[in-house]
Amino acid sequence: MNIVIYTLLILIFLYFLLRWFSTAALKKMSRGLRLLTILVLVIFAVLFAIGGKFLLTLPLTLAGLALVKLKGLSLIQMISLYRLIQTLRNSGRFSFNQSQSNNSSTLSVSEAYKILNLDIAKKPSKEMVNKAYLQIQKKIHPDVSPETARLSTIVNEAKEIVLQDIS
Repeated sequence: MNIVIYTLLILIFLYFLLRWFSTAALKKMSRGLRLLTILVLVIFAVLFAIGGKFLLTLPLTLAGLALVKLKGLSLIQMISLYRLIQTLRNSGRFSFNQSQSNNSSTLSVSEAYKILNLDIAKKPSKEMVNKAYLQIQKKIHPDVSPETARLSTIVNEAKEIVLQDIS
């Protein structure tokens, strides 16, 4: 029964649309087509916003990070922060759920290097470790964004582990 109603509505819409095309001036048609294009784009935007959490996980994660009030992040920095969160989530040391994020166990040396975006094969100098640490902390320090306090403590722990490893 619903198919019959929807078909009838579509046919009536097409009838009025074709009737309008036959009587309307070109300027009026172009305005109407522009409005129709904008309407279709808005509908697609709403559909992608609803279904995008399944289709577009990385962009929505990056948009979510922007909502956490991380100011001034470039796309490369956001991808780096995304990799940091994924590394910590895969190792079970970070969760967005506050009740689960209190499980602070020590990081392995390889995880600490990954967190600071350093190569474990090349032994970095103390200055390189501090530089990598400061680059990350400038964006996730609790003074910049209180929501990232847990990430900040993990980065602090990673810095200490890497400094112990190179000395």
